[in-house]
Amino acid sequence: MTRALRIFLCCQQSSQRHAVPAYAFWAEYFRGALTEAGHVCLEGPDCDWAEGLLPAIRGSAASWPDRTWRRAVDFLRREHARQPVDFFLSYLFPGQVPAGAVAEIQALGIPCVNFFCDNVREFRRIPEQFRAFDLHWVPEFKALALYQEARLPFLHAPMPCWVPPAQRTPVERELSSIAFVGTRDEIRERLFADVIQRGLAIELRGTGWETTVTKSTPPPPRSSNPFELVRRQLAFATQHGWTALWRRHSRRRPALPTIDFATYARPAPAGDDYWTALRESTVCLGVNRYPSWRFPSEQPDTYSRLRDIEAPMAGACYLTEWTQGLDQLYELGREIETYRDAAELVEKSRALAGDPPRRKRMREAAQSRALNDHAIAETIRRIAARLNLPR
Repeated sequence: MTRALRIFLCCQQSSQRHAVPAYAFWAEYFRGALTEAGHVCLEGPDCDWAEGLLPAIRGSAASWPDRTWRRAVDFLRREHARQPVDFFLSYLFPGQVPAGAVAEIQALGIPCVNFFCDNVREFRRIPEQFRAFDLHWVPEFKALALYQEARLPFLHAPMPCWVPPAQRTPVERELSSIAFVGTRDEIRERLFADVIQRGLAIELRGTGWETTVTKSTPPPPRSSNPFELVRRQLAFATQHGWTALWRRHSRRRPALPTIDFATYARPAPAGDDYWTALRESTVCLGVNRYPSWRFPSEQPDTYSRLRDIEAPMAGACYLTEWTQGLDQLYELGREIETYRDAAELVEKSRALAGDPPRRKRMREAAQSRALNDHAIAETIRRIAARLNLPR
């Protein structure tokens, strides 16, 4: 059994709301799970980690690395001297890891572990900045080959999720029908347009679905400086490949669907309503495809997303898009169901909607698997073992 650990958490915490995609929930998940498991969660005072996600163009953003990492290291030095810190646990992008910063913490005798969940979407090869860490928490099955190729130590573990205890109780009634909770993008538009045209009534709960005008991905930013333009293009091609660069500039994409999604839109859930929207849907839908210039929009890539843990852990009857690695998380067909295209999504949604006893069995089985095998506390136990921490 793992003893109570002292863990320094560096997970996009911020002192103010920044204009970057949703990030605050990551710290909430880690903090809630670590505390519930009896571990001590240490956080650097006055460390705005999310600020490091902003473009470092001018003003205070340019000083962010030195300012924030110095505060973190000084805090860790004091805490470690008072009582040993077991390890440093972070969720950091490459641009947030300046040279030497992690080494300062390791020099104190504190191993450093980094979680990253967008390897498949962001990288064709693991960035050099990640070589600084002692261990990598890798949730995507498809990303394992990248870490193997880079010869980096990694732990393949589920996406980190924590559901408040009050939201884990068995579902007494289903308040909505077949539902998807998530923001609107071109890839999801194409899928759900096909689903709706096949006659399935669904609810779309998230940002963007309530508008009647289809929005396309904006063109790449332009610059009046030709050298800056070339630099950006080379950086994009290095990260995503020359084919992706060609797709990005040629805009060779099929016409977007003309479905009026506003008819199917419902308010985006906030706070605890998020868990209610997942667990009290008759069937909760997951989508594992994602927008990427590397792949044709009619043949998108997929990887297992955070929702594949969140929905079952909350007790949802879950139908998600098949992708590699899902069969390592669940017993498909008994704990969760999967689909490979719009036709199968419609077929299985209707079958589940017409079978209340099966929905109840799936909810119970998937929630039990997620809470027992896929909880953050279980991954922390595995990390402690890999780091050879005293038991």
